[in-house]
Amino acid sequence: MLPPKRRSVKVMRDMKITEALVAEHTIFLTVFDQIERVLPSLATHTEVSTMASLVEGLLESHAKTETNMAYLALDHVLEQNGELKRMHQDHHEIDDRLRKVHTAKTCAEARKLLKSALLASREHFQLEERSVFPFIEKVLQKDTLVELGQTWLQRSALRAQPA
Repeated sequence: MLPPKRRSVKVMRDMKITEALVAEHTIFLTVFDQIERVLPSLATHTEVSTMASLVEGLLESHAKTETNMAYLALDHVLEQNGELKRMHQDHHEIDDRLRKVHTAKTCAEARKLLKSALLASREHFQLEERSVFPFIEKVLQKDTLVELGQTWLQRSALRAQPA
């Protein structure tokens, strides 16, 4: 048996892109929980807008990963059953709701829009995990999934480095 540190490195080395995206979902859902916990107490539009900016930053990188790595590999297959269009539409709708937070007329409206964007994101994650990711795992070879996962890890490491 490998020592704990080496075992985790091996797990990371064998991580499939679908596992990486589900791990990100898990982290995002925890962040969403915390935002929803404090959302009713936010008293200014600026506070709500700051939370929306945080979510936008998280989701922007995640959506690019999905689009560039996972979905591009499956565009031709997913396009046939309309799921690809649905995934892209979901991303645009979530982005639109988050953008509207910044231009909301009142703090209450901004809170409502942010809550709506978080709910839409949760539903989108569930759809991906129930439908899209199992399909990706069925269609792509394990080696391809692992290679995409490694590319994701490398890009994540680069994003994590200080500017």
